[in-house]
Amino acid sequence: MAILIDENTTAIVQGITGRAGEAYSRYMREYGTKILAGVTPGRGGATAAGVPVYDTVNEAVAKHGIVDASVTFVPAPFLKNAVLEAIDAGIKMIVSPVERVPLHDLIVMVAEAKRNGVRLVGPGTIGIISPGKAVLGWVGSNARRAAQVFQPGPVGILSRSGGQSGTLPWIIKENTGYGCSTLFHEGTEPIIGTSFGDIMSLYEADEQTKAIAMFGELGGTTEEEVAEEMQKGHYTKPLVAYIAGAWAPEGMRFSHASSIIEHGTGSAKSKIEALTSAGAYVVEKPAEIVTKIKEILD
Repeated sequence: MAILIDENTTAIVQGITGRAGEAYSRYMREYGTKILAGVTPGRGGATAAGVPVYDTVNEAVAKHGIVDASVTFVPAPFLKNAVLEAIDAGIKMIVSPVERVPLHDLIVMVAEAKRNGVRLVGPGTIGIISPGKAVLGWVGSNARRAAQVFQPGPVGILSRSGGQSGTLPWIIKENTGYGCSTLFHEGTEPIIGTSFGDIMSLYEADEQTKAIAMFGELGGTTEEEVAEEMQKGHYTKPLVAYIAGAWAPEGMRFSHASSIIEHGTGSAKSKIEALTSAGAYVVEKPAEIVTKIKEILD
């Protein structure tokens, strides 16, 4: 099993005729993801990355039937319209690897997604991967590298860091032999559609996932939301967490715009205290995640 995406997930790519859209569509297809079509206004009737291109999402859905997800490789100023178009067409998951989106646009698209029961991943995410099954976004970069880094296994991985989204599963695999069920990169924009807390119950229900490794950061409240889900009993399996940026003083921006400490939440201290109180294993160094995961699963 896995969460969010698997070998049966169908998807389209909005902005498929752009440089990134076409390149990463080829990657997703080569990895095994069922990319049915692409959408670029004004390019309907063309072909890109081996799939047909349509002018609108509604046209793509009408032609191909049920589409589970859309990946949006569009410029930031156009992301809001792309997301709203996908929502209007009835697509229930949207993965947005787009950064520097206008703040008001973020507010509108996140609110509209929640209003319509749509799971918006990101913006600013590098994507989701269920090893050996499917990938949405550009996590893994290419099929050869993704096959080396991501192997199927029992460890769910949550990452606030794009770079650590590849490093963490790699060092776990190389040092313990354990692969990954599903990796989820949350996204880097100041407002995001889906937090770690929103998907903890999915990992809980997933038979493949036996434990979670989390690379967190100061700023925001997503790690504290995980702690809340654990306190409520919505996630009961082992969780090993590292929180980056413990050295930063209150009010400092760290890494990206979503990492801001304010009003008593978002600090490394508050996250560590919340997770520890909820029963998580919080380690002081990233390498210690590997040691603890091996101890738990062995």
